[in-house]
Amino acid sequence: MTILEEMAEFIVDSTADGLSPALRLNLKIRILDSLGCAIGALGDDPVRRVRKFVTDFASDGACTLVGGGRSAPDRATLLNGALVRYLDFNDSYLAPRETCHPSDNLAAVLAAAELAKADGGTLLTALAVAYQVQCRLSDVAPVRDRGFDHTTHLAYSVAAGVSRALSFDVRRTANAIAISGTALNALRVTRTGTLSHWKGLAAPFAASAAMQATLLAERGVTGPAEVFEGNKGFMQSVAGPFAIDWNRESLDRVERTIIKRYNAEIHSQTAIEAALALQAAHGFAASDVEKVEVDVFEVAHRIIGGGEEGDKTLVFSKEDADHSLPYLIAVALLDHAVMPAQFASRRLQRADVQSLLCRVSVRGLPDFSAHFPEEMPARITVTLTDGRILTRTLFDYPGFRTRPQSWEGAVSKFTALAEPHASESVRADIVAAIHDLDQITVAELTRSLRHLKVPARRTALQSA
Repeated sequence: MTILEEMAEFIVDSTADGLSPALRLNLKIRILDSLGCAIGALGDDPVRRVRKFVTDFASDGACTLVGGGRSAPDRATLLNGALVRYLDFNDSYLAPRETCHPSDNLAAVLAAAELAKADGGTLLTALAVAYQVQCRLSDVAPVRDRGFDHTTHLAYSVAAGVSRALSFDVRRTANAIAISGTALNALRVTRTGTLSHWKGLAAPFAASAAMQATLLAERGVTGPAEVFEGNKGFMQSVAGPFAIDWNRESLDRVERTIIKRYNAEIHSQTAIEAALALQAAHGFAASDVEKVEVDVFEVAHRIIGGGEEGDKTLVFSKEDADHSLPYLIAVALLDHAVMPAQFASRRLQRADVQSLLCRVSVRGLPDFSAHFPEEMPARITVTLTDGRILTRTLFDYPGFRTRPQSWEGAVSKFTALAEPHASESVRADIVAAIHDLDQITVAELTRSLRHLKVPARRTALQSA
């Protein structure tokens, strides 16, 4: 059997019976977290542009758009995926040499489950399959160091999850994955240098294209059977050799994903937590700070600390800011929070944060790197203008695997993000539908997502 056939058999054989109560709860928490991020992004300008694109060319269809309206499955995946992803507040998975956002699979799997008129248990199973495929490829087939973006793995996981939601057989599942994986190999330049809107839209675009590939496979279109191990295939051209025994895989990887506490790039979470804890303990103001030294593991330094992916003291946009550890530490000390409001254009351009971020230095430590990804260590050292030197070291944060997110915590984050766009009753309906997802149909969940307020212009958070 080819690797593709083994993977396809694993996907087809996965059922809701294989989901323990703990796995079901973890999946529901991530759905609630993702939809909170989606609702919170309804006012963002780039997402509004995507909505205009979707509705200009497809104003009706089988699948619900978050915020109202319907469209074709691939278009719903594009818009809803953009909403989930754009704030950069959704979940993450840490592998030694790759990081991904498995909730990038949700929009496609939700659209497929709605298209299939499936029950909630099918949605949970398909999402668990997608999480497993993307996370395991991140574990054994990292692509970042070879110049490819982590959304390359999303091509395989979305096709897998959508195939499961549509109850494909092995042949159609294999063809869906083969077409999608062959076609969608994204470049890492998406996240290096000066960042653009594409940082937040690359994943939904890949998911939308993977949805198209899967629907083509449903109609009998075939793809390369040796997409992984074949001549000029994924191993030879992109990832290098690797092995996964799909006969031994479970659906447990969702339990190793982590939830963001702060609206910032995932590797910054412990550093922000440490900075705010240090400030709370000693009561200093940002104006008292002479300099801040941030010690982190090497992956954090490379991606958000000024390592190989560009100067992180040059912050001109929301995309630059949420991937700049100097900015994130500076704005945390100034505002005592890192939420969507901290990425408003007027906020990030102000002199106070632009001045302070230039006094934040970041370095990667081998000792800290040895703890990653089982821990996420960070040390903050603040030198004050009165000569005092204060330091705080942490190895995790609330939301990390060692301190996992609770259902109550997920509801709290959802409420904070959704409140500007959803009434209390609509929020309660969404929370209840997700909580009871294994007892209802997917249509009952998507129905609750239509009654949201899409701003006619940018929200106060983006313009203030």
